[in-house]
Amino acid sequence: CFFCASGKVKRVNHKLMTFMSNFGLQQNTSVPLYRQLKDKILSDISSGKLAEGEKIPTEIELSELYNISRITVRNAVKELVAEGYLVKKQGKGTFVCLPKIERKVVHLLSFTAACDANHLPTHSVVTRREILQDYRNARQLLELESDDSVLYIQRLRIAGDAPLMLENNYYSLKRLGFLQQEDLSGSLYQLLREKYAIVPTYAGETTVEMVRADSDSAPLLKQPPGEPLFLMKTLILDSQHQPIHYGEQYIVAERYTFSF
Repeated sequence: CFFCASGKVKRVNHKLMTFMSNFGLQQNTSVPLYRQLKDKILSDISSGKLAEGEKIPTEIELSELYNISRITVRNAVKELVAEGYLVKKQGKGTFVCLPKIERKVVHLLSFTAACDANHLPTHSVVTRREILQDYRNARQLLELESDDSVLYIQRLRIAGDAPLMLENNYYSLKRLGFLQQEDLSGSLYQLLREKYAIVPTYAGETTVEMVRADSDSAPLLKQPPGEPLFLMKTLILDSQHQPIHYGEQYIVAERYTFSF
């Protein structure tokens, strides 16, 4: 605890305040104070002292701890939020988060390639494999014949140590039924290219909208129900413009950025 300006006792996170207070800001240096504080918070995130999801002290607490203005604190926190290391949650505070994955919507880019470009290791866990008869939207987009069925495969895509995407892909059972037996923990597109000579080349119409994590997606993505998710719908075609799969992907919004 410590006393705030009003004279009332204010309770804070003793663990955070203890290790943060071990670092003093240098007043007589050319490095701005906000930059020193920013570097300190970054260092604590990198070392694991500040864990993902952990709440950092408030602006008032940091300004009193280091004897600096709230504007100085605000500038440091603002840059860390913009760079994706912190996230502000209305009415709750500021929390540590992993840097966002950036992906260009106008280019065909796999999840694995997007994470590789952002220097994050990836792996996938298959959560469902089913044969569907009645998903009309997928049947139409995949241009399935009457004697064909929809192969539905759901995978949890993990970047670093945290779930990032819940992937729902729909395939022609006649054409890609072999995926029922394949290990899909790695890159799907690499598997299709190297083993089956099927090359994902074009993206059809792609839409991105905001939805909320529900009782199905929230536990898998380790998000509270109601947290914002991107829902990206797209059709992927091969070099002959034949459909490979139709996808409906739920992506943790606070960790993902789309650029156009």
